[in-house]
Amino acid sequence: MKIVIIGAGSLVFSSRLTADLLSYPTLQKAHFALVDTDIERLDYAGKIVAQICRHGGYGDVTWSLHHDREDALPDADFVISSILVGGFEAIESEIDLPKSFGVCQAIGDTLTPGGIMRCLRTLPVQAAIAQDVMRLCPNAWLLNYTNPMAMLCWGMFRAAPGIKLVGLCHSVQGTTTEWAERLKVPMSEVDFRCAGINHQAWITRFAHQGRDLLPEIRRLAETPSLWQQDTSRMEYIKHFGYAVTEASGHNSEYSPWFRKTPEAIDRYCPGGGWNGAPGFIKTLYNRPDWRDTMQKMVDWETPVDLVRSQEYGAQIIHALVTGEPEIIYGNVMNNHLIDNLPAEACVEVACRVDAAGVTPQPFGDLPEHLAAINRTQINVQQLAMLAASESEPERVFQAMAMDPLTSAILSLDEIRQLTGQLLQAHAPYLPEAWHAKTLAAKPVFYH
Repeated sequence: MKIVIIGAGSLVFSSRLTADLLSYPTLQKAHFALVDTDIERLDYAGKIVAQICRHGGYGDVTWSLHHDREDALPDADFVISSILVGGFEAIESEIDLPKSFGVCQAIGDTLTPGGIMRCLRTLPVQAAIAQDVMRLCPNAWLLNYTNPMAMLCWGMFRAAPGIKLVGLCHSVQGTTTEWAERLKVPMSEVDFRCAGINHQAWITRFAHQGRDLLPEIRRLAETPSLWQQDTSRMEYIKHFGYAVTEASGHNSEYSPWFRKTPEAIDRYCPGGGWNGAPGFIKTLYNRPDWRDTMQKMVDWETPVDLVRSQEYGAQIIHALVTGEPEIIYGNVMNNHLIDNLPAEACVEVACRVDAAGVTPQPFGDLPEHLAAINRTQINVQQLAMLAASESEPERVFQAMAMDPLTSAILSLDEIRQLTGQLLQAHAPYLPEAWHAKTLAAKPVFYH
């Protein structure tokens, strides 16, 4: 069995995923082909895998290091993608430039100007990965962990028709476990339903031993202590009646309601951090200490936890190999899985995984007001995906203009100006097709 990890030099994720995979005895004879464009990080990744195998007693595991993914992909059974294009400098510009216009993002990796720009520089690479998989290992499953999840998966399905692809996140399992702990019930005994889009899926059923716990969730959402910890998500429950996935910092960016003014941010993002601190993503990616961090993992001074985590990647691969079924939540093309969302959109739904593959489970209709909130995001996702696929500056402006947060704060003239500046700042990170293109200026009129 051959497992290719693209982006293996990541600070934490690659080692976490490797440890998860090797926690299954069935997978302990796999070959791991580690791929990264940064040779120094790739070297660290190989040394960390060696330590995981040593301390886990996984003596039959082999691995190889690859600077070029085309060397790694032939004969692969599974390909896992978790990459960052542009690095901290790109992230810094897509957070700071909008902030100078008054658009204050917390994370900016899913929607908003940050998510749109991340799509522009990342989708061409991800689409090429998908096409390489179809050419070099067409029977392999591609598991995508790279954000912006919905935009990228949508574009990859278009770029490589027929690809066996599922996008993976941890927000469904993280949110449902969080609510089980708050309600003091074992997660293993919870019966729930969840569907929507990545980072904005809705928990429409949450029951324990036949008892409906949604009324208790709604009651807890209106308690001051929980509201302060998880503010914008509790506002969603208070006003719309259903819990939503992902942290409040993410959630606060996806609407026009929480970040319009500094005063609103102070109210709806108390405590900062994952609750919505301005520019919080920069603290996550500005890691000048990354060499020290990875060296401590190599030295086992900071050991990798060998106990399996909640991430779906290892569960999926184990289920596909053994046929032992699992239910996971994956990002797939809708194709009428959620009847009141666009058929061509990328949605997050329950999927059965077994020897037959990854089979998305039809959900039916979401409550209509929840579908309406999702559709607001889907409009931006589609325009950003098309902008990246077509290398078209006007599409970028259109996506920015439809973005709920940006449009709540800026006029169309201001959005056009911001878009032009972002495209200029991102020129070093965009494909060659963008280099001769600029966003057309338009006259600005005053009384």
